[in-house]
Amino acid sequence: MSIPYWRLSGFYFFYFATLGGFLPYWSLYLEHIHFNAVEIGELSALMVATKIIAPNLWGWIADHTGRSLRIIRIASFFATLIFAGYFFKDSYLWIAMITIGFSFFWNASLPQFEAATLFHLKKQPHRYSQIRLWGSVGFIVTVLVIGWAIELLTIDYLPELIIGLLAMIWLVSLITPEAHVSNQRQSSSGVFLIIKKPEVIAFFVVYLLLQLAHGPYYVFYSIYLNQFNYTATIIGLLWALGVGAEVLLFVFMKQILQRVSLRRILLTSILLSICRWLMIAFFVESLSCMVIAQLLHAATFGASHIVAIHLVHQYFGEHHQGKGQALYSSMSFGLGGMIGSLYSGYFWDLYGSWFVYSMAAVSCFIAYIVAYIWVGRENKTVLG
Repeated sequence: MSIPYWRLSGFYFFYFATLGGFLPYWSLYLEHIHFNAVEIGELSALMVATKIIAPNLWGWIADHTGRSLRIIRIASFFATLIFAGYFFKDSYLWIAMITIGFSFFWNASLPQFEAATLFHLKKQPHRYSQIRLWGSVGFIVTVLVIGWAIELLTIDYLPELIIGLLAMIWLVSLITPEAHVSNQRQSSSGVFLIIKKPEVIAFFVVYLLLQLAHGPYYVFYSIYLNQFNYTATIIGLLWALGVGAEVLLFVFMKQILQRVSLRRILLTSILLSICRWLMIAFFVESLSCMVIAQLLHAATFGASHIVAIHLVHQYFGEHHQGKGQALYSSMSFGLGGMIGSLYSGYFWDLYGSWFVYSMAAVSCFIAYIVAYIWVGRENKTVLG
């Protein structure tokens, strides 16, 4: 059966286009409706905290039913429906409740779609980056359009734009075909034996620390730039630049994977992450430094995420793929993202932005040590 390239790519396009509305601008929107730094950090933490539970619950169901796309359609529909609750009130308790409900379904869909994409690709997992790059394109388009719209109009219209994108995710999921897994069972005793392996535990620790480090970037980077008089358009361009560098990496990732091992890519990405967070911490007033820091997003997120997808594919195999992708999402983007959002919110006003981003660099340094000792040593070959 042929790969449904454009339907898979379309889902990534609209999913990350929606993320392009959230990451650069949602904290600015919350600040606009008079929430303080601690409250913004807590609300952001709630949005990613559901990744700890939701992907694992939906991943278990998907692996036992073999119906990943049906789960994605249900989750996308209810995410859109619950998000509409943002239009009714703007009290902290109400926003927190809607955030938990919406994100429980929102965070369920992507890990299952990652697994479905790999099922469709079968023996061609190296083509993943060629499909995933359209997500980055969607992110760039949204970031630029919304940045322009905010300056032209007002940020008050942000929820309307996001709910339109959420509806498109659901619509694309309806036309994407299910990927069926063969009924043949693996000889392994189950997913728990995989999780107990030292290299797998180390893998989850490394990605938890990397996403913890991204916490203050996702939550406060736009506010941080705004404090130093960067306009909404410039802020949007900087976000787009980072993801644009990621797109360029995805274009050449197939060739890179054929020449460089996953282990080497991961270790290099972590080292560049340390450099990036230190640049943001101490050189924010320099636009050229911020440009360089954003170009490093190709390594700090793009390359490390591609490595993670391939390692999960290798560690968990076909029949545990849904659970594997869910565990990766919950441990890294969920637990790591939640801790990163919370500590950045609590420390932002208390110790300052330089301290928060310096702690992100320290987190990456620890991740490098763990990765160097344990991750990827059993597989230093390149992907042919």
